[in-house]
Amino acid sequence: MAHRSLASIVTMVAIGVVAAAAQTERIPSPPGRAAAQVGGAFVESRESIRRIEDPTVRVRFATRGPLYEGGKWIEITYGRPLKRGRDLWGAGDDYGRALYAGAPVWRAGANVSTRLNSEVPLVISGTTIPPGEYSLFIDLKPGDWTLIVSTWSAQTEFFDRTNRTAIWGSYEYTPDRDVVRAPMTLETLPHSIEQLTWGFADLSARGGLLTLMWDTVFASVPFGIGS
Repeated sequence: MAHRSLASIVTMVAIGVVAAAAQTERIPSPPGRAAAQVGGAFVESRESIRRIEDPTVRVRFATRGPLYEGGKWIEITYGRPLKRGRDLWGAGDDYGRALYAGAPVWRAGANVSTRLNSEVPLVISGTTIPPGEYSLFIDLKPGDWTLIVSTWSAQTEFFDRTNRTAIWGSYEYTPDRDVVRAPMTLETLPHSIEQLTWGFADLSARGGLLTLMWDTVFASVPFGIGS
């Protein structure tokens, strides 16, 4: 009985250690989201009750002062890989190949395809992109990056090579669904950014910049707000 009890205790401790490890395990490239809201206006109000509708949270809160109303969203969802001391870009004929990982272009993130979702028309490199959801890719060449906005749908669960209507990351990408290809402006940052970060910069009612930061690279593309 004593031996059985000791074995049971050891088993329970082992299970507890595994469970604790599972609870603290982190996704190597967690999901990220960049968002901007345009076209709205701050409206003066003494006190208002607002409700935020979200699939995961519903909140009622009181606020005083002006409220931003009538805005429409532009969002980018993506995986956020870490640098972890790597030489990200490479050089010469191998430039960008480690990030391509066998795909024809870079997914500009990790895991699932990077997605742009806009409630307003966007104008990029002279092309008007209607409201909707798109995939974003980047064609990497030394000192010459090209942003690709595509109508490819994204696989969200796993890589299914037999699925010809949606892709995982940038595998099986083909250019026939490109909406626009736009040259990116590349700048060198004074610091190395550890985690890939999409964002918006210099935003106004007329447009702004789509931006990507990773390592010492700051890449951007100007966009306008269409009518």
